[in-house]
Amino acid sequence: MALVWAKDMLEKARDGKYAVGQFNINNLEWTKSILLTAEECKSPVILGVSEGAGKYMTGFKTVADMVKAMIECLGITVPVALHLDHGTYEGCYKCIDAGFSSIMFDGSHFPIDENVAKTKELVAAAHKAGLSIEAEVGAIGGEEDGVVAAGECADPDECKMIADLGVDLLAAGIGNIHGVYPPTWPGLSFETLEKVKAKTGKMPLVLHGGTGIPTDQIQKAISLGVAKINVNTECQIVFAKATREYIEAGKDQQGKGFDPRKLLAPGAQAIRDLVKEKMGIFGSIGKA
Repeated sequence: MALVWAKDMLEKARDGKYAVGQFNINNLEWTKSILLTAEECKSPVILGVSEGAGKYMTGFKTVADMVKAMIECLGITVPVALHLDHGTYEGCYKCIDAGFSSIMFDGSHFPIDENVAKTKELVAAAHKAGLSIEAEVGAIGGEEDGVVAAGECADPDECKMIADLGVDLLAAGIGNIHGVYPPTWPGLSFETLEKVKAKTGKMPLVLHGGTGIPTDQIQKAISLGVAKINVNTECQIVFAKATREYIEAGKDQQGKGFDPRKLLAPGAQAIRDLVKEKMGIFGSIGKA
């Protein structure tokens, strides 16, 4: 199956009261694990790529070609979108050219007028190329890929301004943050989410910072219109933990050092276990 844009799968999720997981990829092992788990669970899935991860993997074209080849060679039949996560203006155009099926323009740090102008231009470019586009209002807290934000609740009127430009998905800050949530985190602002939903109508909404949000809050957010949930930090944590434990156990040394395929296998399995767990929480299993 070829890559699909995210719009159709998320409209289906919105109407079905479940969410599609976006799991960020950083290497071949993560990508393979996520694709195999989505196929096993018969769940649609979105592969997120930050600009830093794209650079690490030698460029967006390398990422797009790898993902397309893996879908073909692994016999993946479920819908898969390849999505730029927190993209810059320039990064969005690079991903359009590279063969992604979806982009996110993060203009939340710009004044609203500049966010509107740049988003409007990118909506036209993405749709002309057959891609879906996500926009953001209200910076998501925490730090991801070098982008730092204090976290804020979006202005519902500004959300409507962006939604009316023709974007396909909207990420609105509702107190969510990237990274690990501190013990003092007050939780999601469902009041803000309800106001954003009232202003934007049937627009599929996106919840960034899915790591560590309690299950009951995730499921309430889904009931209020969230159709896409991003998970990145938790993938990094379980991958690193499984790899470290394997090394510390002293396995596979044989006097010759570690076999990299065996070294990375526990982390890859940890990713599979986590993705399956999250798909169950999001309600996307069997929805492909």
